[in-house]
Amino acid sequence: MPISGNVLVRSTAALLLVGLLALAAIVGTTIWLVQRNQVYFEQSLQARVARTAVINLRNALQDAETGQRGFLLTGEERYLDPYSQAAPRIPELLQATVAALEPYPEIASAVPSLQSGVTDKLAELAQTVALTQSGARDQAMAIVRTDRGKRAMDEARTLFESIIADADQRIAGGNEDQRGATNALRWVTIIGAFVIFVVVGGSALTVMIYTRDLAKARSDLESANDGLEERVRERTSDLGKANEEIQRFAYIVTHDLRAPLVNIMGFTAELETSIETLQAYIAGHDDSNDPRWKDARLAASDDLPEALGFIRTSTRKMDALINAILKISREGRRQLRPEPLDLPAIIQASTASVHHQISENGGTVTTDIKVPRIVSDKLSLDQILGNLLDNAVKYQDFTRPLALAIRAAMATGNRILIQVEDNGRGIAATDHERVFELFRRSGAQSQPGEGIGLAHVRTMVRSLGGEITLVSTLGSGTTFTISLPRDLRNFLGSNS
Repeated sequence: MPISGNVLVRSTAALLLVGLLALAAIVGTTIWLVQRNQVYFEQSLQARVARTAVINLRNALQDAETGQRGFLLTGEERYLDPYSQAAPRIPELLQATVAALEPYPEIASAVPSLQSGVTDKLAELAQTVALTQSGARDQAMAIVRTDRGKRAMDEARTLFESIIADADQRIAGGNEDQRGATNALRWVTIIGAFVIFVVVGGSALTVMIYTRDLAKARSDLESANDGLEERVRERTSDLGKANEEIQRFAYIVTHDLRAPLVNIMGFTAELETSIETLQAYIAGHDDSNDPRWKDARLAASDDLPEALGFIRTSTRKMDALINAILKISREGRRQLRPEPLDLPAIIQASTASVHHQISENGGTVTTDIKVPRIVSDKLSLDQILGNLLDNAVKYQDFTRPLALAIRAAMATGNRILIQVEDNGRGIAATDHERVFELFRRSGAQSQPGEGIGLAHVRTMVRSLGGEITLVSTLGSGTTFTISLPRDLRNFLGSNS
């Protein structure tokens, strides 16, 4: 099923929204997991720091105790080196251990015991070493035998092992938490990548299907266009031929109608002469007592002249209609002659032809021509403007001076717009299209005419490649707008 543009936009927007939500979820989850990983890492790091500090303190105490024992047993100063190196560092190591244990409130209760035990052990070590160095080795050994140092060391060693075990547990837990967070991050990344892949794949598939449908539609359109121009040329040629046939038929019909019409008009004239003779005869033979003479006089003086008057009026009207049809037929067969025209001069000449009729009633004509030159058929343009101006004068509102305005300006597509505006009696909305039909007129028939003027204008405008429309309000006036190509040669060339 082909994808329409609206479906493409909606589906792409939906996929992009899903992708955006997935990306937001991935980013948010990743940030949270990274933060948790950082917390677990810091906890493990603190546990490692505490463990290291405790081990360093324990090792220093053990080194000091080892040096003390070797010195007490041998009395040689060289065995005292481990003690001499470790003892000065123990207070600093104890302080570092206490600081490392501050993040663990649950171990805080053991810190005083640890400090007391380490302090007692240091004191015992220093005292025994000092006594031995002063030669009182027996006193030093007596202090050792009291197990005072051993108890302090055992208590410290118990605390050390407990703290180290707790640190090991914390490190293991932190490592496990870090491993879980890393696994979660890995799965979030995999799932997010899959969702994004699906979104991107869906978007790409939608675009591919739409592009394929678009390419197919373009191909179909190109295929249709390949034969369209030929079909248009054929239809245009057929239409031209049909139009020529209609014009020839109209010419032949009107020409053939004129012959019997001329005969009727001729015989009407002869009848008028005969009636005059009959009237003279009846006037010279007055026989009022004869009823037939009265009927003959009535027929000769009233009935026959009235009948001939109706016949003459009808023949004149038919003659005018035949002339109008012949005029349109000839205009349709006339060869258009495109030539450069000075549009302001042509409009000026057209307004000059009706200037007297307008000015004698106080009317005015204004022009605003913004198109200096065009290429068109001069005769057709003169007749178009002449008909419109004649109509404006003929159907003016005699309760106010006629105001005519003619404007011309460029339009899109290298076309021009010519507007003829008047403040005449206007045209009813129902008659806006009817006035362009042959033999149709609008409003009160107070002026002579056959209803062919605007039909003739539309025919000529269309022959020039244009169109004519009107805007009118009954009682206010009418504006005719003519759209024409600026260069008639382009229109004729496209139809050749």
